[in-house]
Amino acid sequence: MEALNRQDPSLNDEGRFRLLVDAITDYAIYMLSPEGIITSWNTGAQRFKGYTPSEILGEHFSRFYSEEDRAAGIPERALATAREQGRFEGEGWRQRKDGSRFWAHVIVDPIRRPTGELIGFAKITRDLTERRAAENAIRQSEEQFRRLVQGVSDYAIYMLDPDGNVSSWNFGAERIKGYRPDEIIGRHFSTFYTPEDRAAGMPQTALSIARAEGRFEREGWRVRKDGTRFWASIVIDAILDDDGQVLGFAKITRDITEKMETQRALEQAREELFQSQKMEAIGQLTGGIAHDFNNLLMAVLGSLEILKKRMPQDRSLTSLVDNAMQGAQRGAALTQRMLAFSRRQELHMEPIDVSGLVRGMMDMLSRSLGPLTRIETSFPIRLPTILTDPNQLEMAILNLVVNARDAMPSGGRILLRAAEESVPPGKGPLPSGRYVRIAVIDDGEGMDAKTMEQAITPFFTTKGVGKGTGLGLSMVQGLASQSGGRLMLKSRLGEGTTAELWFPVVTLEQATEVPADPPERVENTPRGLRIVAVDDDGLVLMNTTLMLEDLGHTVFEAMAGPEALEIMRKQPVDLVICDHAMPRMTGAELAEVIREEWPEMPIILATGYAELPEGTRTANLPRLGKPFSQAQLADAISRVAS
Repeated sequence: MEALNRQDPSLNDEGRFRLLVDAITDYAIYMLSPEGIITSWNTGAQRFKGYTPSEILGEHFSRFYSEEDRAAGIPERALATAREQGRFEGEGWRQRKDGSRFWAHVIVDPIRRPTGELIGFAKITRDLTERRAAENAIRQSEEQFRRLVQGVSDYAIYMLDPDGNVSSWNFGAERIKGYRPDEIIGRHFSTFYTPEDRAAGMPQTALSIARAEGRFEREGWRVRKDGTRFWASIVIDAILDDDGQVLGFAKITRDITEKMETQRALEQAREELFQSQKMEAIGQLTGGIAHDFNNLLMAVLGSLEILKKRMPQDRSLTSLVDNAMQGAQRGAALTQRMLAFSRRQELHMEPIDVSGLVRGMMDMLSRSLGPLTRIETSFPIRLPTILTDPNQLEMAILNLVVNARDAMPSGGRILLRAAEESVPPGKGPLPSGRYVRIAVIDDGEGMDAKTMEQAITPFFTTKGVGKGTGLGLSMVQGLASQSGGRLMLKSRLGEGTTAELWFPVVTLEQATEVPADPPERVENTPRGLRIVAVDDDGLVLMNTTLMLEDLGHTVFEAMAGPEALEIMRKQPVDLVICDHAMPRMTGAELAEVIREEWPEMPIILATGYAELPEGTRTANLPRLGKPFSQAQLADAISRVAS
C-alpha cells in the first residue's frame, strides 16, 4: 500500500492540494508567472470565465480586463502592488470568453522562494455581479427614499440619535421650523418646545414613551426659529436593531395651525348656531307663555276694574281691589319683559337723543342706587340719533344700573358712558355701519365664563331666591334686537362687568318717517256703537264685553273668525275688535276678509305681539296692547270711530 501511495502523485500532499483547488467552483484560483502569464487553471476559473485550461494556459492574465483598463495599465499596476506591498485587493469589471462582463473581487498574492526570490503570483477572483446588483438596487432604493423624504415640504421628517439630538433634516423641517441643516443638526430636539413644556420635562417624556412603547403621538405648541409658535401634530417612532436596542428615533411633525383654527371657527359657528336655536326656541316658548299670561291678566284686570266701579264705596274693600290690581299690573310688566325678550312686544319707536334721555334719568338713577353707590357719566354733548322705544330704553338702562349696583354689595362706582362707534364690514357680530354704544361699567364681583354664557337666558339670575326674575337682561337684549342692535357683556370674575347696548344711528330722513302717536282722546268717546268682539279665550271675551257694555256699546261676541263674519253678514256693525293669535283664522286674516267685504269697517287688533304679517293691508291696523284697561279700550275706540 505504501508503495502504491508513493507511485500515485495525486495522493501525496501536493496532489491533495491540487485536488482541493480544482474542486472549488465558486472562486477562480490560478497561478501567474512573474510576468503575469497564466500557469494553472482551476474548475471555478473555467466555470465563470469560460476558458478551458488548454485555451488559457500560457496567456497573459490581462486578457480578462476591459480595453480601457488595459490601456490604463491596471493589470500591471495590480502585479506591481502585489510585488511591492505583499498583496493587491480590488474590485472591477472583468471579461468572460464570450465578451460579457462580470463584477469581480480580485486578490493577488506574490509567491516567493525562501530566499525571497519572486517565482509568481497566486490570483483569486470571485464573481460578485449578483451581489453588486443587489447592493445597487438597495442603494438606488435608499437614494429614492432619501430624495422622497427630502422633497416632502408639508411634513418635517428627521432623525434623532438615542439622546434626542437631531441627526438628519429634510426640506419640510426647514420650511416649517425655519432652521437650515447646518444650524440644527447636532442640537437637541427640545429646541422646538416652548419654555413651559421644557420646564415640565415634556421632551424627555416623549422619548421615554417612544422608547418604552415604540411610539409617541401628541399635539401641542412648538416654536420656530423666529420665536413664533405653531400647533403641531407629532409622531415619534423608536428605531431598533436586531437585538431590540434603540438606535435612534424617527420624528414626523406637521403644522396643523390652520386646521386647528378652522376647526375652532367651525366649533364656534356650531356653538353660535346652537345658542341661536336655543334662544329662538326659548323665545318661542316665552312668547307663547307671555301671550297666555296676557289673556289671564286681561281677565283679572278687566274684572277688577268693573268690580271696582260697581262695588259699594267701602274703603276696606277698595284697598283689597287696588292691591289685586297692582299685583296684576306687576304681572303685566313681567309679561312685557318676556315679550321683549321674545321680540314680540310692540315697541313705540321714536327718534331719541341718548344724551338728553340719560340726563333726564339721572335723578331717578341716583335715587335707585342708595347711599353706598355713586354713579358717574361720560357723555358727549350730543350724540347721533337712534330709533327705539324711549320708555323701554329707560327701563333697560335702569335695569343695567340696578344690576351693577347689586354686583357691588359693599358699594362702589358705576360709570355710565356713551359714544359713537363705527363697525367695519366683517369685523364683528353687528352689520357694518355707525352705532351709538351705551355702556354701564361696574367694579363689582364680575362673572365667570359659565355665568356669562347663561346671563341673558330667561329666568337665570344670580341674585338669590325672591330677589330677581331673571328677565332683566333678556328684556334688554330683546329691546336691542328689535331696534336693530345688540347687547354685549364683558366680564371677568373679580374684575367687574361692562354691559353695552349698541343701537344703529339713523339719518334725519329715517327719523322723520316714524309716525307720531296720535293724541289721546279719552273725552267725547263715541257711545252706542254696535261692536263685534272676537277672542278665542272665553275669559278675555267676557271681560272685553263687560268693559264695552259699561261704556254704553252693544256687543256681539264671537270666539272665532268665521263666527264673526257670520254675525256681520246678518246685521249692521260699526266696529270690530279682534284678537290676533287665534286658531284656524288669525286676527290679521280675519281683517283681510273684512276689508274685502266691508272696506270702510273700522278694525282694532288687540294683541301683545309686535310681529304681524308684512305686505298686507292689515300690517298697519290700529292695535290695542294686551292687557288693556277700560280707559285704553275707550281711547282706541275714539281713535277709529270718531
